[in-house]
Amino acid sequence: MANYCVPERGKAALLCVSAQRDFVTPGSPLRASGSRSALPNMRRLVEAFRSRGAPIFHSVRLYKADGSNVDACRRQAVEEGMRILMPGTLGAELIDELNPSPGVRLDPEQLFSGEFQEIARNEFVHYRPRWGAFHETSLEERLRALEVTTLVICGFSFATGGRASVYEASARDFRIILVPDALCNATEDSVRELGRIGVYLMDSANCLAWLGNGGTRSAAA
Repeated sequence: MANYCVPERGKAALLCVSAQRDFVTPGSPLRASGSRSALPNMRRLVEAFRSRGAPIFHSVRLYKADGSNVDACRRQAVEEGMRILMPGTLGAELIDELNPSPGVRLDPEQLFSGEFQEIARNEFVHYRPRWGAFHETSLEERLRALEVTTLVICGFSFATGGRASVYEASARDFRIILVPDALCNATEDSVRELGRIGVYLMDSANCLAWLGNGGTRSAAA
């Protein structure tokens, strides 16, 4: 009998959620718990996907200074002057460890228009207006066009953007691998419960081993 949740390594893409400087900067109100231990594992995953030429998607938040596009729970703080994830600021940029080259900067105009900014070969950034990576974005259409069936998910702020992205991906029938040691703000219980909806849990070492046995993108698990 077919198992529709089993990951297909030859059709996998990496989804990095909120890998932005404001989530790791000391003193930032968004500083993510556990970023120091998660970041090296995130970097290894990104490098593994780059070396295989497999798709990578960085899903980012950008908050306009007037608060007009900010989540309800943070809007008042931004309206009153809290400066986080502001377009054009260093805090909104991808963290250095994951950036494909030092000169790469986000293009807020392109991202706000709903386009994907290609920052390296088969590596893209897209803006999401709310917690989940699929909410009012064309991520699903881009993944389908690339024949991606499986998402490997890592990133910061699992309690908000990471968890929402997992549920949105599951609702669209993507096969999912969640990498707990490449996540921030994740509790053991919150991660374990996702197994009930068919999410595969792999630590970074096992995920890298799984990828390493995959050969080219045409080979399925």
